[in-house]
Amino acid sequence: MDGQSCKSLLFHDKDLSCDLLKELNKLREAGLLTDVIICTGDGEFPCHRSVLASSSPYFRAMFCNNFRESIQEKVTLMGIDSDTFRQIITYVYTGDILITFDNVFPLIQASSLLQYDKLLGTCSEFLQDQMTPQNCLSLICLSEFFSCKILKEKARQMSLQCFKEVSISEDLKELSVSELLGYLGDDDLHGEEEQVFEALMTWIRHDVQGRKCYLQELFKKVRLEYVHPMFLFHFIANDPLIQSSMSCRTMLESACRAIFSLKPENISPDVRPICHVPRRFSHQEFLINVGGRKDSQQTTRDVLLYNEKSNQWLRLAKLPLRLYKATSVGLHGSVYLLGGLYMANKEKTVTSSVYILSFKLNQWRKGEPMLVPRYSHRSIGYKNYIFSIGGIGEKQEILNSVERFDSIYNTWKAMANMPVAVLHPAVAAKDQRIYLFGGEDAMQNPVRLIQVYHIARNMWFRMETRVVKNVCAPAVVIGEKIIIIGGYTRRIIAYDMTKNTFVKCADMKDRRMHHGATVVQNKIYVTGGRCLTVDNTIEDSDSFDCYDPETDKWTSKGKLPNKLFDHGCLTLQCIPNNLQ
Repeated sequence: MDGQSCKSLLFHDKDLSCDLLKELNKLREAGLLTDVIICTGDGEFPCHRSVLASSSPYFRAMFCNNFRESIQEKVTLMGIDSDTFRQIITYVYTGDILITFDNVFPLIQASSLLQYDKLLGTCSEFLQDQMTPQNCLSLICLSEFFSCKILKEKARQMSLQCFKEVSISEDLKELSVSELLGYLGDDDLHGEEEQVFEALMTWIRHDVQGRKCYLQELFKKVRLEYVHPMFLFHFIANDPLIQSSMSCRTMLESACRAIFSLKPENISPDVRPICHVPRRFSHQEFLINVGGRKDSQQTTRDVLLYNEKSNQWLRLAKLPLRLYKATSVGLHGSVYLLGGLYMANKEKTVTSSVYILSFKLNQWRKGEPMLVPRYSHRSIGYKNYIFSIGGIGEKQEILNSVERFDSIYNTWKAMANMPVAVLHPAVAAKDQRIYLFGGEDAMQNPVRLIQVYHIARNMWFRMETRVVKNVCAPAVVIGEKIIIIGGYTRRIIAYDMTKNTFVKCADMKDRRMHHGATVVQNKIYVTGGRCLTVDNTIEDSDSFDCYDPETDKWTSKGKLPNKLFDHGCLTLQCIPNNLQ
């Protein structure tokens, strides 16, 4: 061997630590070289102090400091049963442990007390896999007691997202009042306000005598402004427990005045505006296109929903019939389709029919028909009402009639006629008033007129203006302004209702009409329509554009699935089901 060359070898025995533990475990089982006996209940476990101290900060503190346990032959552990500690000791000496739903809770308690963090984390992961809406509330309490942060977050998330199932679980009935107040008041709760009310009443009725004193505080967690009016009117208002509480009756009456009253003077000063009570964050705004004419100019039965998160268009249940120039309105989480022209066996029928799409069920049902058959009309929702205005009647006459649907009593009522019968005006509603901008007369001439209907007084008044010259244009409300979008023009104008003035906004790129527009998250989305080219030819459009009033700028959102015009375009605010 050359003395000048020096070589070395670093040997790492990967099996040594495992073999060492196995041999130590054999010594423990044989009672050899053990120096402490751990006593739990009716069990005694000979162990090695060095092994326990090496595996746990708890035992390290016990045996490596000047505590009496460091010299005691026997050490008693309180709060841990013998079967659980036997599994813990086997885990310490072998690294193996079988976790089941029967032993996971004692193991969590023991591993938390003895500071076996990896075992505690593994038990937490096991429970996350076993978590259901029926047990997630219990797991929240458990995770708080044992400081399992990740388990708590997962259980809390499930409890919020699966509120419908959690609200009927036995665990909910066992919550303390402070826990229930925090739960029902959470903005991220994925539940309708009707479900929130039913959940708190279930909790109270579980022990009426002991819990009815908390009714007032719990009732405040129901955001009454967003309860379906029919549920509020027929169920909450008639609940005996609610009626037995003066404070709850006062809250209910104030909410009913704010929701149902069409006269501002009937709303007491202590009632806060609806905007002061936000919807829960779990609610989302969805843009929906209803019917219309698509590529081949055939009337379509398609109902399309735009999911902004995935930037995709989803198809909802098809319309029951192909209805030409029907109108659609979003109200209380449902889509109302009103009137239209129906083609059957080459015969045209003007219909008064009403169809209602439940967003929750994704199903259409028939509603109470309008008083007058009409198409090419305008419809708009306000509070609990839908107003259908003008249009073309059965004899192809232009109508000036107006009717109002009451969603609480499911009835239609004739209202005051509009002063001037016009077709295709831009329509918007705000602060007890419905505004009709422009439109065209029987000779298809633009009408330079604003017609305003005062809802509470059932009266119309009119204002002539040279600014208005729109036909087949939609209008939307943002803040205190009504924004009129196109109408045989690229022009966008904003009408300030408080100042009675118009302001010009950034133009669209095309001269557009027969398009749809709605507001989502304070931005205006414009869908489809028909465009006038530079040589005055008409082209159908599949454009999908967005206007931001803050920046006064337009951006493209891509394309619609089809070229589309004369369709309904509306916003529904509700909880998504399987749209993620």
